[in-house]
Amino acid sequence: MKLSFHGAAQGVTGSCHLLEVGDQRILIDCGLFQGGREIEEENHSSFGFDPATINFVLLTHAHLDHCGRLPLLVKQGFRGEIITTSATLELSRVIMLDSAGLNEQEAQWKNRKLLRAGHTDDLIEPLYNTQDALHTLDYFGRTSQYHQSIQIAKGIRATFIDAGHILGSASIFLELEEHGKTLSVLFSGDLGCKGHAIICDPAKPPQADVVVMETTYGDRQHKELLPSINELFNAIHDTFKKGGNVIIPTFALERAQELLYYLKQGKQQDQLPTGTRVFLDSPMAISATEIFNRHPECYDDEARAFFQGKNDPFNFPGLHFIRETSESMALNNIAGGAIIMAGSGMCTGGRIRHHLKRNIWRPECSIVFVGYAAPNTLARRIVDGAKTVRIFSEDYAVKASIYTIGGFSAHAGQNELLDWYHAIGSHRQTFLVHGEIKSMQAFSQLLDNSNVIMPDMHAVYEL
Repeated sequence: MKLSFHGAAQGVTGSCHLLEVGDQRILIDCGLFQGGREIEEENHSSFGFDPATINFVLLTHAHLDHCGRLPLLVKQGFRGEIITTSATLELSRVIMLDSAGLNEQEAQWKNRKLLRAGHTDDLIEPLYNTQDALHTLDYFGRTSQYHQSIQIAKGIRATFIDAGHILGSASIFLELEEHGKTLSVLFSGDLGCKGHAIICDPAKPPQADVVVMETTYGDRQHKELLPSINELFNAIHDTFKKGGNVIIPTFALERAQELLYYLKQGKQQDQLPTGTRVFLDSPMAISATEIFNRHPECYDDEARAFFQGKNDPFNFPGLHFIRETSESMALNNIAGGAIIMAGSGMCTGGRIRHHLKRNIWRPECSIVFVGYAAPNTLARRIVDGAKTVRIFSEDYAVKASIYTIGGFSAHAGQNELLDWYHAIGSHRQTFLVHGEIKSMQAFSQLLDNSNVIMPDMHAVYEL
């Protein structure tokens, strides 16, 4: 049995791990690299394996850095089966089609510049297109319910365990047998926080011989949730008093829905200014919100009670869903008194950059970050205190108030990661992935009951 690492190895994006058991080759996730130009160039590099030789992909969840290279995998020859939860299947469809559209738009934009410069021989192709994404959906096969073991192939059983990260997210527990040798391997996927709205807390993991674990926040704790909600409400009050807008770069999956949930509570409890208008300017987030309504099996007790009482937690007076580009452009005419939520959360694409362009230079406005910002992204530069930022080839002064509210993160903090890890019991090996190097190193020092490895890109290990 072999395990190799082809993404999220000493980095936070591009999760992709290959397990070889007998004649079966199983990929755990196949995500897109996100960040600066140098990082994103990894998407055009070799996978480190032949996609045509992969028999199965087990998908932990639908975030782009976990599913975003699946269309490229299929484009380069994958003809196996993709297995995941039903909620992840639905969300992946939205994510991959959106990503394909963005790839096409970027290629068209670059090609227009090349044509204007007379470089007709240098035109580029998108990483993948909409047809590639649609073709990928043909390879989604069985869906797995939480905590029910399924036979993947001879000598290979998989159990999807609720990871509490986003709708449908899972840790994956594999029970393997090869030449009379048995081994269990647990892939954490991305782990969620306890006590957040809508979805369940991460489930207790089973005992395993080998653990492959994310370390996004392995070196720090999050702020508490209730103070974070209050901080958000205070930021809204302060901004509206100054006559400005609140701009929230938000991830379309989970974060957008969770924020709508808390904003509705704030409205109902008179914790928000009278007449507050909320604009969700993200077709993908709107589609994801509709998918949430179809998957009550993922809800916690509080959210389930909301729905059973026919009280939609994603709808309230003053909330507007913005799908059309013309409607998004019309938001430019709103000088103040609006909360505008748009993607992407790291400000690497999507409509958020247009809203930043209109508001980031205005001292009366606020930019509120509620999630992780990877190195070399526009979001990280703003969070780190840049005085000016470049948006659409133009420099803008950062005059708006900048808030970083960590309590809304969909990722487990250090103590929650440790609690999950220790619940597994004793095991032989731990591979730390999906984290910046400093985060992995800090977390590794807290683990004393295992052989801890921080694999390099494309590193291969015998299990």
